Amino acid sequence: MARAERRPVPFEIPANGAVEPLQTVAVQSQVTGVLLQVAFREGDEVAAGQVLFQIDPRPFQAALEQARALLARDLAQAQNAEAEAERYAQLVQQDYVTKQEYDEKRAAAEALKATVQADSAAVANAALNLAWATIRAPIPGRTGRLLVRAGNLVRANSDQLVVINQIHPILVRFAVPESYLPLIQRYRRQRLPVFVSPAQTDSVSGEGVLTFVDNSVDTTTGTVLLKAQFPNRDNALWPGEFVNVRLRLYVEDSALVVPAQAVMSGQQGTYVFVLNADGTVRSQPVTVARGAGAYAVIASGVRPGDEVVTDGQLRLVNGASVEVKGVTEPARELEVNK
Repeated sequence: MARAERRPVPFEIPANGAVEPLQTVAVQSQVTGVLLQVAFREGDEVAAGQVLFQIDPRPFQAALEQARALLARDLAQAQNAEAEAERYAQLVQQDYVTKQEYDEKRAAAEALKATVQADSAAVANAALNLAWATIRAPIPGRTGRLLVRAGNLVRANSDQLVVINQIHPILVRFAVPESYLPLIQRYRRQRLPVFVSPAQTDSVSGEGVLTFVDNSVDTTTGTVLLKAQFPNRDNALWPGEFVNVRLRLYVEDSALVVPAQAVMSGQQGTYVFVLNADGTVRSQPVTVARGAGAYAVIASGVRPGDEVVTDGQLRLVNGASVEVKGVTEPARELEVNK
C-alpha cells in the first residue's frame, strides 16, 4: 500500500525523438589532382581549420609562378606604355605629334593597364587553387569513414572525401501534439529543460534545453516539430539514434499523487481501493489529472494521507476485509481476508 501525498511534480510532455548533428558537412575538393596524404584517421575528432587532405600542389605552384611571371612582364610593359603616353601628351600640345598618335598611345597604355589587372586576378586565382590543394576541416566534429585513399585522383566539386558531423553540442528533434503548443509558447520564455534516455530504458542519458519550435503545424500528423540542444560531452547521444524525450514545462509544487499502479480502470471510470479505519477497503472513484512517471496526479477522489492499494486489486471487492502485513513506508504489503 501507499499513502496519497502532496509533493512537487513536474509537468512533462513525453515524445519520441531522433538525434541529429548540429552541423553536417560533406568535404569535397575544389581542385582536381592526385591525393598525396590523408592527415587523420577515420573516426577522429577534428577541429575547424585542421588539415585533412593534401593534394599534389606542384601543378598549382607552377601555375602560380607562371601567373606571377606574366604579371611582371605585363606590368613592365604597362609602365613603359604609360610613360610613353605621358611624353606624347606633352608633344601633342606642341604640335610635334598628331592627336591621333597621342590617342593611340593612350589607348595602348590603358589596354596594358587592363591586362595587368587581369594578370593580378590570374595570380590570385592561382594562389587560391594552391591553397585549396590543402583541404581543411570547415567545422569541428567527428569524421566518418574515408571515401578516398592516398593515390586516388580527386575531381573538383565531385568526389566526396569524408563526412564530418558536429556532435558537441548535438540536437534531438521530436514532435508533440499541437494541443500542447499554447503551453509551450507560454513557458518558452524560460529555458525549458529537455531530458532524453535510450529508447529501451528510462535512465536519463542527457539534459538539454529547447532551442527550436517550428513555425507551422504539420497538418498530416497534427504535430509541431521541436528541437533541443545537448552538450553531449560524454558522447552519450549519437546521430541517427532514437531516444525517449521528456519536455518539462513547469513543476507543480503541491500536487496530490498516488502510485500509478494504484489507479484502476473500470466501466464507471478510474478508481482506487482506499483502506478504511476498520480494516476494510472501498472502491473510490478518482479523477486523474495526468500521469507523471511512476505517479498519477489526482484531481479529485482522495485526500492526502489516504492509504491506497498498490498490488492485488484484482482480488478485491468493495467492503473486503484485509490485513496489512509487513508494514513499511512508503509501501505496505496487503493480504486479503477470505
